[in-house]
Amino acid sequence: MGTGKGPFRRLVKRLTSDVEELDADDLSEHVEAVGARRACDCRSGEQVTVLGRLRSVELSPRDAVATLEAELFDGTEGVTLVWLGRRRIPGIEPGRTIKAQGRIAMRDGRKVLYNPYYELQTTT
Repeated sequence: MGTGKGPFRRLVKRLTSDVEELDADDLSEHVEAVGARRACDCRSGEQVTVLGRLRSVELSPRDAVATLEAELFDGTEGVTLVWLGRRRIPGIEPGRTIKAQGRIAMRDGRKVLYNPYYELQTTT
């Protein structure tokens, strides 16, 4: 019982944790399994690959410069994905799991990837 990784401890955790916590744990494990970096480990200026679920997608107002912003959550922390010059991208919608690559920047204290390369992931 020293490591906390045994089947009984996992079962107890699943029975006593809330759904959001379990979902975050599952996302975090999946991130590591596909070779992506956890968002909490990414630092400004680094070239990274992150994987997570889109929590929200926002379009810029009509009179502003066209931008599409999506919040990616990987179970540890959020990263804002920003596509400049775009108002819509097919498949970029809340609840969708994607893998994104780019250089981490900071904006208002939050991690951001501008114009990331992305791959839509199939659900398993």
